[in-house]
Amino acid sequence: MAVSSFPTAPLDLQDDEMHRRQIASSLNQVLVGKQNNVLDVTLAASSATTTLSDQRIGVNTAILLSPTSANASAELAAGGIYFAQASRVNGSAVITHANNSQTDRTFKAVLVG
Repeated sequence: MAVSSFPTAPLDLQDDEMHRRQIASSLNQVLVGKQNNVLDVTLAASSATTTLSDQRIGVNTAILLSPTSANASAELAAGGIYFAQASRVNGSAVITHANNSQTDRTFKAVLVG
């Protein structure tokens, strides 16, 4: 799974002016949508579930899927793809989906919260 990566500001820096500049730069990136919360997901072939693992996932994390292939779009349109609340734990969530042999059901996943 690829993860988007944008620079973060350090928690502390001896040069106060440089620190403020880095904080402002990071905040400006967030305001235009550049956040480190997007990753690639491919649904498991010949299985009815796929486990999405990431340290940023918590029990209340919203996981939004955006299809990046025709088969992923069809999977989403069929309405059978979901994350059961009981499958969400700190560090992972299980995606329930159709069981078929397609290997290109790929998505961008956005983690919020």
